[in-house]
Amino acid sequence: FVSETAAALCLSAGYRDTGDRMWQTLTLLFALVPCALVQLSLVFIHRDVSRDRPLVLLLHLLQLGPLV
Repeated sequence: FVSETAAALCLSAGYRDTGDRMWQTLTLLFALVPCALVQLSLVFIHRDVSRDRPLVLLLHLLQLGPLV
């Protein structure tokens, strides 16, 4: 999960360096929107299964929820 996000960010930086804004935007869109949706769904799953834990919520906000 982390390596896929890092690869998308590196690819986006490569598109930025070549000046191709459309592909940079599409790469960021297709990489970050699903990532945010996964984190949002995991926040709700953790709230339903266990008690309210602020550390887990913070990790989800930092996009590190799947590592929990």
